[in-house]
Amino acid sequence: MDSLSQIVLGAAVGEAVLGKRLGNRAMVWGAVAGTLPDMDVLGQYFLNELDNLAFHRGISHSLLASVLGALVFGWATHRLYHSAKHHHFAMLAKAAAVVVIGFVVNFLTQILSPGSWLPVALYVPTAAWLWWRHGQRRYFSGQWVKPDADLKGWVLLFFWGFLTHILLDCFTTYGTQVFAPFSHQRVAWGTISVVDPLYTLPFLACLLVAARFARGDRRRGIWNAAGLGLSSLYMAFTVANHSHVTQTMESALAEQGITHNSCFITPTIFNNVLWNAVVDRGDDFLVAQYSLFDEVPVSFHSVPKGHDLLHNFDTDNTIQILRWFSAGYFNAIQRNDGSLQLNDLRFGTFSGKAVGPDDYIFRFKLTDLGPDKDYGFEQAQGGPPDDTAEDMMVRLYDRASGLRSAYD
Repeated sequence: MDSLSQIVLGAAVGEAVLGKRLGNRAMVWGAVAGTLPDMDVLGQYFLNELDNLAFHRGISHSLLASVLGALVFGWATHRLYHSAKHHHFAMLAKAAAVVVIGFVVNFLTQILSPGSWLPVALYVPTAAWLWWRHGQRRYFSGQWVKPDADLKGWVLLFFWGFLTHILLDCFTTYGTQVFAPFSHQRVAWGTISVVDPLYTLPFLACLLVAARFARGDRRRGIWNAAGLGLSSLYMAFTVANHSHVTQTMESALAEQGITHNSCFITPTIFNNVLWNAVVDRGDDFLVAQYSLFDEVPVSFHSVPKGHDLLHNFDTDNTIQILRWFSAGYFNAIQRNDGSLQLNDLRFGTFSGKAVGPDDYIFRFKLTDLGPDKDYGFEQAQGGPPDDTAEDMMVRLYDRASGLRSAYD
């Protein structure tokens, strides 16, 4: 899921493991543990876009990495805190906390005001305040106290931080290579959007309240448990919703006499009310949207696979990676400029009908380098064009409310 959700979950897990011994530092280190698996995004600086697509949520999100990473980071943290230079390490920990807060600030402000200078305007004063209050005053005035945590505690904090990160990602649509490097199968249960405020914000509120109490105060544990409980209940709600929508789609297909090979169901962005469905009929795909507030039958719309536009379909390396990434739910279209576009249909379309190239939520642009060469992979895109984003989001909200005319 998004960085903020992973940070909040990691902080809550850190509090549950070492909160009574470390106080807010347990939350900070838990947030770091909840963020570390996503550091695989740095692969974009060393890999081409296609390889980076396969690398993200790969080995760093595996069960093996959870175990080995917990041992390494747990040992390193324990060792450094007990070294003669522990105060320098404490400052590095505070710098890590500032980076984590930067992720949170950037995430929130980019949602409210995309592409603006607001993240920097908020982040810089926050970082300066943290440096003064927790750095200058504490670490340079002799007030720093070595954390009361043993090696086992540190290892458990990182292990649960890594493992819960992986599990949370499995509930989304993107796909997580849990069993890497032994298997590259992607786990994607598709019950929750990669960004869902109803999961994250109540959880965050409970965590902030918990952080206000001293480490020995029982109210601290109660509020942290409340956040974990609320988020878990909401996750169970998404699983129940997924089951209900799946049954609704299967019933609609049966009633309309539509035979199919497979069906993939996933919620639309920011909510768990409006759902996308993609149905593989063999010769083509069907796409549909269904809101929990709908009072009319599900309407399915045919989408050509367009695989005949692709040469060397079964041998081209670029196509094979994209087939694997999309779990086979992809189609190919030709844009007006003659370029080829592949669309991951698991993420659906904005209109629910596939009315044009920019209507696909997750799409890839390919370059034909010749019949004997693999396709070039130019860019991966997600979301609507900038000039239509606001309008599309408004229509998405209207459609989630059960208003079918939002896309007419």
